[in-house]
Amino acid sequence: MSLPLGEPVPDLDLVLTGDRTLKLSDYRGKALVLYFYPKANTAGCTQEGQDFRDMTGAFAATATVILGASRDSLKAQESFKAKQGFSFDLIADTDETLCRAFDVIKLKKMYGRESLGIERSTFLIDAAGVLRHEWRAVKVKGHVAEVLAAARALT
Repeated sequence: MSLPLGEPVPDLDLVLTGDRTLKLSDYRGKALVLYFYPKANTAGCTQEGQDFRDMTGAFAATATVILGASRDSLKAQESFKAKQGFSFDLIADTDETLCRAFDVIKLKKMYGRESLGIERSTFLIDAAGVLRHEWRAVKVKGHVAEVLAAARALT
């Protein structure tokens, strides 16, 4: 079940790069872009992360924080962040709590096989912790600019 737009997001624990644990509520007072990607160091996920990285300053100008999330281990997330020079934190959601709360685990087909995986999705949460926008089944090209426009509209 998806989280409804216009409602507060659940206050879940986050395991972040830098070996830190925070809650979603720790970001109150700033808008938050929470983007989910299938797997660190794959082509589409790398490009999406680079696009967010390259626009970090523009998001900061709107008082918006960026967090990326996948089911990868903390070690994999640390490596991905360092390799790509991401200035924002990545979430290691190894138990899928965050993924399931945002309903991004979907049945996917690849090479004729079915498996459960993350559907590339992005959520924009306002400074009060309320879900304002969602993008599902995201295509990477042009996506970050669209999210930035929505973040600018919040201010």
